[in-house]
Amino acid sequence: MAINQLKAGATLSYVTIVLTNIVGLLMTPFILKMLGAAEYGLYVLIGAFVGYLTLLDFGLNNTIVRFVAKYRAEKDAEGEANFLGMSIFIYCCISLVLVLLGVIFYYNLESVFDKSMSVVELGKAKVMFVILIFNLAITLPGNSFAGIASGYEKFVFPRIASIIKYIIRSILIVTILFFEAKSVGMVILDTIMNLMLISANAYYAIKILKIKISFKRFDKNLLKIIFRYSVWIFVFALVGQFQWKSGQMVLGVLTSTTTVAIFAIGIMLGSYYGAFSSAITGVFLPRATKMAVEEASGEELTDMMIRIGRISLLVLLYVFGAFLLYGQQFIILWVGEEFIEAWRIALLIMVAYTVPLVQGFGNSILEAKGKLAFKAVLYLSFVTIGTASGAYLAPKYGATGMIIGSVSGWLISQNIMNIYYTKVINLNIMRFFSELTHRLLLSMIGILLVGMLIRLLPGNGWSNFVVKASLYSLMYIITMYKIGMRDYEVEILRSLIYKGKGALKYSRIGIKLIGIFNSKI
Repeated sequence: MAINQLKAGATLSYVTIVLTNIVGLLMTPFILKMLGAAEYGLYVLIGAFVGYLTLLDFGLNNTIVRFVAKYRAEKDAEGEANFLGMSIFIYCCISLVLVLLGVIFYYNLESVFDKSMSVVELGKAKVMFVILIFNLAITLPGNSFAGIASGYEKFVFPRIASIIKYIIRSILIVTILFFEAKSVGMVILDTIMNLMLISANAYYAIKILKIKISFKRFDKNLLKIIFRYSVWIFVFALVGQFQWKSGQMVLGVLTSTTTVAIFAIGIMLGSYYGAFSSAITGVFLPRATKMAVEEASGEELTDMMIRIGRISLLVLLYVFGAFLLYGQQFIILWVGEEFIEAWRIALLIMVAYTVPLVQGFGNSILEAKGKLAFKAVLYLSFVTIGTASGAYLAPKYGATGMIIGSVSGWLISQNIMNIYYTKVINLNIMRFFSELTHRLLLSMIGILLVGMLIRLLPGNGWSNFVVKASLYSLMYIITMYKIGMRDYEVEILRSLIYKGKGALKYSRIGIKLIGIFNSKI
């Protein structure tokens, strides 16, 4: 039963990723059209502003998953009930602090955004802010019920409930925007949908899983253990928040809501780029853990990182090349010519993000070896410096200046991490890059040259774009298959094609990939 839950949960997680990306691409131009660039930027900006308060979670939801699983493995029902009682008490305190901070920020919104927002925009911003604070105060503790279900290894119900919520929300967003509800209506709808999802997960945890919650004893030692475990999760959450949301905040203060909207579109496309690689590297954490436990040598770990990195790079180069050549045409067709700057923003993200993505197995190694602290502090430091640099450039160069500053912090961090991988983890980084790009780099140069000729095909509509993208895709597959790929990569591709004749499931892909990789080392 547990194995079925794991397989189904993994499959549903990927359904969620695909659904979110596809619906996001389809819904964004519609929302932009209905709201206008300025109000869409306002909606994104207030969401980003409130998003910083989600950090008050301190990684507690992840901690709930870990400790519930621990108590269940130890068959300690009393300890589990006491832990859940403490967690709910902590969450209530967090929600109280959240509301108090919300009140303080509410009365300072005007002084923060008075230069970049009109009187009407400030009025809408205040209404959305109040609703979102209420939403967050309920959502943070409410999310613990989904965490409890994960700790019980019951993944299916929460994920199905989340998928249903996302589908219903998308349909209702279209409906309310047709009735001119605008950004405030969207925020109200999001709040209602979150309350419904929390209610469903709470019912499942309390009535179906029959969890017990006890407030009899407050264990100070347990409290210390909880926060010691969650602190690095919190730091990485802080890094993520700075990495993706800080630019919107800075631009909201220094420029206009329209610039925020352009920046948000670029960030969204850049984050989708990362999802293509994460879908591959996410399969290999168990393998990294096994190799760490078995004390695999630095060369063995490097071998695995090269193999996974090349598979990731094959996918990323395809997306990067297509976006470099035809991304401008896509953005004009998708959201309009006024958002063309989003192409530069997304492209810069892709350039800076490629090396961290192809080295994703390195992060799995750090996690398996318990050495995440250095990376967490390093990234937090340089992402903050990058944000400050972006803030300096933004008044003159707008959204492009902001992203240049941000990605500079990422690039410096990754260079330092490569030294750390070499000196501390004993990975052979020079060999990694040499073998990573072997045959792929020259193949990609040839593909780009031919792709530039394909771009000369006359026409600017969707049909023209589809023809160009199809020709590029065909050329990329043939070139990489014949020239760029190694034998084991061709074997993986063939195995996936054969599997694809039936219903291809994530769990089977993962097992097949791991089997092939393990047989090669």
